[in-house]
Amino acid sequence: MSTVQLTHNKIQLALHQLRDGQGRALLLLHGLGEQTPPVAPDWTDSWHGPVCGLDFTGHGASTVPNGGGYSAETLLADADIALAHLGSATVVGRGLGAYVALMIAGARPQLVRGAVLCDGPSLWGGASGPTSSSFYGVDPPYSAPDPNALIDLSRDLRPPDYAALFVRMALEHSGLAEPIAVAAIVRPPWLKAVVDEVGVLTCTLAEALALYATA
Repeated sequence: MSTVQLTHNKIQLALHQLRDGQGRALLLLHGLGEQTPPVAPDWTDSWHGPVCGLDFTGHGASTVPNGGGYSAETLLADADIALAHLGSATVVGRGLGAYVALMIAGARPQLVRGAVLCDGPSLWGGASGPTSSSFYGVDPPYSAPDPNALIDLSRDLRPPDYAALFVRMALEHSGLAEPIAVAAIVRPPWLKAVVDEVGVLTCTLAEALALYATA
């Protein structure tokens, strides 16, 4: 495994290349509290391009900032930095990474050639609408996975209509008939809204990779 450090403001993001290959990269986005696996998972064996994994801010070998304040949009920006380095890629996200994969597919539809949403830690996320505020404190020093990230991102708001908006942006601008594939079995409200949108495929991970390999 080789690793490059990418700069996101004051954060150093670890982007790992798990396997070499020819063609478009496969970018893996991990779940909450996880990090990029040390080797390419067996299910990537059919992918001919390089297989890479990004450690989100506060996770793995990426910087753990002081003070928390995480949001899914923070991780969306992490993924955007990784895409700027890789160029066009197919994205597979687990849990929280699935939500980020959805958002980056809508935010960068010309670069994301298919996003696959899979089960994993914090797929559900927080509430689907506004709730009462609560406060917490975590004493330093902080280490990965950042406990601030575990708290903030486990209760991050995920409105269904907001999630559906990213599907529509991906469908309008990617040129793909089905730019989002849902392989997850668990269906929190935001993901139910995604599945109900035109242009969303429900299938296995293997089927999704076979489809996007030629997209």
